[in-house]
Amino acid sequence: MSRVLIVGAGLTGSLCACMLRREMQNKVQIVVWDKARGSGGRMSTTRPPDPSSHSADLGAQYITATPAYAQSHHSFYSELLSSGILRPLDSPVEGLKQMDGSKNYVTPLGMCSVVKHFLSQSGADLFLERHVTGLYRRGASWEVQRKAGGSETFDAVILTMPVPQILQLQGDVGQLLSVQQKQQLDGVVYSSRFAVALFFPPDVVFSFPWAARYVTDNPCIRYIAADSRKRNADDRGRGPSLVVHTSVSFGLEHLEKDKEDIQPIILQELHKLLPGLPHPISIKCQKWRYSQVLTSVPGCPGQMTVLERPLLICGGDSFSHSNFDGCVESALSMLSILKAFL
Repeated sequence: MSRVLIVGAGLTGSLCACMLRREMQNKVQIVVWDKARGSGGRMSTTRPPDPSSHSADLGAQYITATPAYAQSHHSFYSELLSSGILRPLDSPVEGLKQMDGSKNYVTPLGMCSVVKHFLSQSGADLFLERHVTGLYRRGASWEVQRKAGGSETFDAVILTMPVPQILQLQGDVGQLLSVQQKQQLDGVVYSSRFAVALFFPPDVVFSFPWAARYVTDNPCIRYIAADSRKRNADDRGRGPSLVVHTSVSFGLEHLEKDKEDIQPIILQELHKLLPGLPHPISIKCQKWRYSQVLTSVPGCPGQMTVLERPLLICGGDSFSHSNFDGCVESALSMLSILKAFL
């Protein structure tokens, strides 16, 4: 039985694991590693220290399906809708630019529920806080080293983390990449941003009418969402949460700053926009060093095969585009390579 390691428990990694299981059944052992303490990647949902408050989506906020992708990826949307993981976005969002024929969806249980669904369907062995530091070719296998020490051997390795992290890996990856592949990877550009979640007690009721709002006249803040209202979720007596995203330009300007230094600036600007905002129970700030992909690999091939034997593939939205359907495209592309290998 072949052992396949998928590095990254985000949307692309979980989709790839799920589809590989459905195609290969029990003919393959699927292992997923992620350096974080939870799965989800940029589709993460954070829970407050105090359970009396609602959880908050710190990364992706909703899923937009264009008419073309709604048709070509119908099976994925249908699966998530029928299982209650997706629900149409019907709450008011100020400043939302609606594309012709596109549909927006939210996740009542948080964005991480999409990733967790596909991971559970995959039956993969999931290991969190496994930070990969190096890949070494050992005959027909890969020896994968991790930060905490120790290593394991796999027949195939799928890398779905951001491209700069792939290029930082020790071992044989750098030598195996062709000049053209290195140039393509070096050309990938990401936006960076900060996100803040504010958690409030159960007696707080927001006075503004919208569920989310795009901000155009602030140098720092681009987006604000009352998260449970946006998701149209069941509060069950829990307090609301508020999510704030900074603009791309602000993220770029403060790229090398620590989130602890940036949080007070964001909160100061937030109180200018919402002057009557109550005092939160707790606050969490997240720095997304690699947020959305601004420039992907030319041609959006969905994946990059570094070596065929033993198999090493790079994938993710860097090889397609930064949304749900881009991750589906990448996972489908990698699946076709995996099937031929296995």
